[in-house]
Amino acid sequence: MNIDNPTLYRSLADLPAEAQGAVLAIGNFDGVHIGHQQVIGDARALAEAKNAPLGVVLFDPHPQQFFVPDAPPFRLTRLVTRAALLADLGVDFTLALRFDAAMAACDAEDFIADILVGKLNVAAVCVGYDFCFGRGRKGNFAMLRDVGGEMGFETFATEAVLQPDSTDPFSSSAIRNFLRDGEPEKAGALMGHAFAIEAEVQTGDRRGHTIGFATANMPLDDYVLPKFGVYAVRADILDGYFAGQQLHGVANLGLRPTVGTDKPRLESHFFDFDGDLYGANLRVSLLHFIRPEQKFDGFDALKAQIAKDSDKAREMLGS
Repeated sequence: MNIDNPTLYRSLADLPAEAQGAVLAIGNFDGVHIGHQQVIGDARALAEAKNAPLGVVLFDPHPQQFFVPDAPPFRLTRLVTRAALLADLGVDFTLALRFDAAMAACDAEDFIADILVGKLNVAAVCVGYDFCFGRGRKGNFAMLRDVGGEMGFETFATEAVLQPDSTDPFSSSAIRNFLRDGEPEKAGALMGHAFAIEAEVQTGDRRGHTIGFATANMPLDDYVLPKFGVYAVRADILDGYFAGQQLHGVANLGLRPTVGTDKPRLESHFFDFDGDLYGANLRVSLLHFIRPEQKFDGFDALKAQIAKDSDKAREMLGS
């Protein structure tokens, strides 16, 4: 999938001159949840006060993917999606610095001096309360504040934003746990928007056509794996002939136990739509969990259950 985002830059060399002297929010911002949005809001207010551009610096791939490459998938949002969500919050540009062996070995002091000051001429920095960076995660807010002050820029930390009626902060980890528990509504409440999977529709085995429920099949790649089961979904068509259309439907996320597959995937049947979506990129939002995956004795039983699931999804979605 390669949908361009004009506010996303993947190297320092690509940044325009106008990005110099910006107020920068630094972090990973996976999911761009409400806690992240507070950091961006604080940075935006500071950028407006300084009449400076507002930028975000993040790392791609996520450092955890570099250090623990065999860890289970955990991504909440694709890089281009994060950049688009950040742009909607008023961010002028997102710089995705490649996290590789050289970046992992970069001392915090060198990151400040060489990149923030030397390459970006930063005006000020905003981070979350628990932000760490640099080799061995030795850099933190206090270091940024002290070293930055010596080098001519201010640093601000956003305090933890607590979940409603809780002492727990908004966090990407909490969102992942809700998704794994089959609670997409709670995950969406923490994100401030629905959790969605974006991917290109792939050619499947077309069994859905034979039982009257054609599906759009999408790989899950390195997204966090929500609870396997059936969901009420909303899909936005991102490109192709039907670009811009929004559809409601019912989707199975998992291993299709009645038919079997070697990798988890998302299969969505959309209501009142019979267009060809092969090769199109979709954003499918998981809105409500209907039931766990289950194996049926045959296709007649599967077809009957899909009809029931579709009725339930229509009821949940009001469609």
